[in-house]
Amino acid sequence: MTQSTRTVLRNQFNQALAAIKDAWRVMLRRGPSQIQFWFIALAIGIAAGFMALGFRKAIRALQAYLYDTDDILLLHSHAEKLPWFMVLIIPIIGGLIVGVILNWFTNDGRVRSVADVIEGSAITDGRVEVKAGIASFFASLITLSSGGSTGREGPVVHMAGVISTWVSNRIHADGITGRDLLGCAVAAAVSASFNAPIAGALFALEVVLRHFAVHAFAPIVIASVAGTVINRLEYGDVTEFTLETPGSLQFYVELPAFLILGLICGFVALLLMRSIFFAEDIGSHIQNRLSIPGWLRPAVSGAMLGLMAIWFPHIIGVGYETTIRALTGDLVLTTAILFAVTKTVAVAITMGGRMGGGVFSPSLMVGALTGLAFGLIATGLLPDVSGTHTLYAFAGMGAVAAAVLGAPISTTLIVFELTGDWQIGLAVMVSVSMSTALASRLVDRSFFLTQLERRDVHLAAGPQAYLLAMLRAGAVMRPLGDQRSITKEEAQGLIEQGMCIQASATLEAAMPYFDRDDIPCIPVIILEKDGSETPVGALYYVDALKAYNRALAATAAEEHS
Repeated sequence: MTQSTRTVLRNQFNQALAAIKDAWRVMLRRGPSQIQFWFIALAIGIAAGFMALGFRKAIRALQAYLYDTDDILLLHSHAEKLPWFMVLIIPIIGGLIVGVILNWFTNDGRVRSVADVIEGSAITDGRVEVKAGIASFFASLITLSSGGSTGREGPVVHMAGVISTWVSNRIHADGITGRDLLGCAVAAAVSASFNAPIAGALFALEVVLRHFAVHAFAPIVIASVAGTVINRLEYGDVTEFTLETPGSLQFYVELPAFLILGLICGFVALLLMRSIFFAEDIGSHIQNRLSIPGWLRPAVSGAMLGLMAIWFPHIIGVGYETTIRALTGDLVLTTAILFAVTKTVAVAITMGGRMGGGVFSPSLMVGALTGLAFGLIATGLLPDVSGTHTLYAFAGMGAVAAAVLGAPISTTLIVFELTGDWQIGLAVMVSVSMSTALASRLVDRSFFLTQLERRDVHLAAGPQAYLLAMLRAGAVMRPLGDQRSITKEEAQGLIEQGMCIQASATLEAAMPYFDRDDIPCIPVIILEKDGSETPVGALYYVDALKAYNRALAATAAEEHS
């Protein structure tokens, strides 16, 4: 190789290296508006897809080992033949392991799930807790493998958030970029879990980001498709549920029945959500009253689940076998009702006992059972003007799930993609719209947003309700000594009257002072080690309003970009 050739190659290499560095700087500065960002989205989609696939396969392998079966799709039927003590003891041991994991690696013994991802998207620039998220991932794996009665979408969604958080921290992503990366990871995880690329993308936009901004659409779709490809490389292009008799809708005559079904499913979804919250409150009350260690609480729930599973093995795990039986009409009316009730109780016990998992798959199962029960009654009363009862199971599955998630668009599509039947969309859409409209009025829009409201995180009402909680008094105050601020003596006088706020407090905590006392400013203090209060500045009402308006404008700009 001649000297001139080496020089040319060296120059080309330096130019390529400079171009890569420039692209990296542009990506960090401008984020999702650049094509380079899409490659990051693709990488995150692949990583989240493999994570979701690995989680699913790990559950299958561990469940097959614990319950000694080769076909976990028939786990419920197999569990009926197992010794009763085995069905009882597996959830107890699983609960003990879950309790130890959560109490070692979380500060509150609580499983992180979809609600925490929504909170991370809205409040912490698209970041979620990493250590607690990983612990929750493995706790949910043990829960779902050892008899817990929940779903797998919650753990994979939060673990996807952990992946995107790691990437966001490495590239020092700003809020918009961090949220879009989070949406990419969530879309890929949902798509890989259910082989549903369209619904995965819309779930990330509708539930997690809670907007449909154009700048986020392309990278999220890319990541969603990547997650689906990972799923199909392993399982092929097959739907989650296979319907042998799709059913037919008798068009206009039958639509009122689906309206009624939607209302019933809205009430069922409400009962499912309320039962979980009730179980959580009762569990916390009993734990505090009896001084039960936090690590033992999941084991107590495991014992209750084991006792139930001796007579009702359909509550074990995700419950796909029972859901398929409901969708194919392989259950009688009383059995469908009984299974729906016991599954609701089992889900409440599992989540109230702070074991792991999500609510989407249980809501699919309860919805399918509710729809089947309604369909058996409707077709029995008016056999000449109604379609098949399995059609009602299909619509009920979507209606309950949509009401629980507060996501009518993505849930409607995910039900279509789970079954592969697009011919009865009108029935599903009617039921979903009614159930969502009803349930969203009786809770804070969805199960996840109601969870956050119970933690005093106010996202359900929109940015105007939670943005004040994101702004700190210390960041908005005017320092003492500033010509536009009050003097130290004036601040001390207000402090003696009890009018002050810590620098670490939020504007949400500060605003009541202005509303109650009609004052232009309040002193901002820091607490010293000896307990004394040192004034460092003053928070003015006009400055708080300006900061709030800027935050609102930035949020609106992101959502409409």
